[in-house]
Amino acid sequence: MPIFADMVFTSFTFVFFLAVVLPLYYALSHRWQNRFLLVASYVFYGAWDWRFLSLLAISTVVDYLVADRLHRTASMAGKRILLGISLCGNLGLLAFFKYFNFFLDSFNQLSASLGLGQCSWAIHIILPVGISFYTFQTMGYVIDVYRGRQEPARNFLDFALYVSYFPQLVAGPIERAGNLLPAIYRPRKVTPSQIGTGLQLILMGYLKKIAIADAVAPYVNDIFADPAHQSSVRLLLGLYLFAIQIYGDFSGYSDIARGVSRLLGIELMINFKQPYLSANITEFWRRWHISLSTWLRDYLYIPLGGNRKGTSNTYRNLMLTMLLGGLWHGADGPSYFGVDCMGSISQFTR
Repeated sequence: MPIFADMVFTSFTFVFFLAVVLPLYYALSHRWQNRFLLVASYVFYGAWDWRFLSLLAISTVVDYLVADRLHRTASMAGKRILLGISLCGNLGLLAFFKYFNFFLDSFNQLSASLGLGQCSWAIHIILPVGISFYTFQTMGYVIDVYRGRQEPARNFLDFALYVSYFPQLVAGPIERAGNLLPAIYRPRKVTPSQIGTGLQLILMGYLKKIAIADAVAPYVNDIFADPAHQSSVRLLLGLYLFAIQIYGDFSGYSDIARGVSRLLGIELMINFKQPYLSANITEFWRRWHISLSTWLRDYLYIPLGGNRKGTSNTYRNLMLTMLLGGLWHGADGPSYFGVDCMGSISQFTR
């Protein structure tokens, strides 16, 4: 069960957590800063539910060992086996936790419709917070090591921090090892400028989340609770408000994550580049959920051949990429998945 009632970025619990972490972090040398951040990240994650910690730790250990072995293996066959272990393990975890409840409920509904009754046993799988982000992040790391584009992490503790770094652990962005690991390695002395811009990002994130997303959410819920009895005007209004809501949610959390990370002296990638100020729809989608769409493009769509081998292969590659994107979102996120699909297609086909 959770240690704290709430550890989301907009909660007082998180603000208190940050108020404790920052002064201690600033007082430490670089060597101890990383160790302290690792402990703080595990405390942060365990606050959601301590049972999630073992899964995070196992995923970290497995991918660290796989990447280390990959780097020392000369045989391509051996490298492919190791890569397969990482990919199957991560995707298997993601599929199990994202879809077990969905398939069990579907099986029960089908069984009941056929007059066979439902399962006499009941089990409910809790979805670990952030599993979509850290599985893709560790897979990207292993793939980069496999391709020879990334050196293995210099030690296990630094890699564990790369996987569990609390500002982006539960809400992204999905960071690349080539960006985050060097930032972890470098000595950090946070400047007043970084603190100022970090606080600005946090404030902007709170405004997007609380003043925009949370403000329009009741209207969206009211409209789509019974869409069959809504006028076309209200449905259209609901669609516009929903677009505003998901932008406020996603971009708000991303801004808070980047702001908190900047207070720690580490720069995270921009995940949303003011998409609603775009000049056209193509530009809009290139600015939306950048870390996910570029991850799918670089690690799946392009390796499959992209759009280089004819129209039929292009559509096949897009479908496989969207299938993995759907797995990432889970059975409960079709609306968000639809939005990200459109953005991803724009990224892939440009």
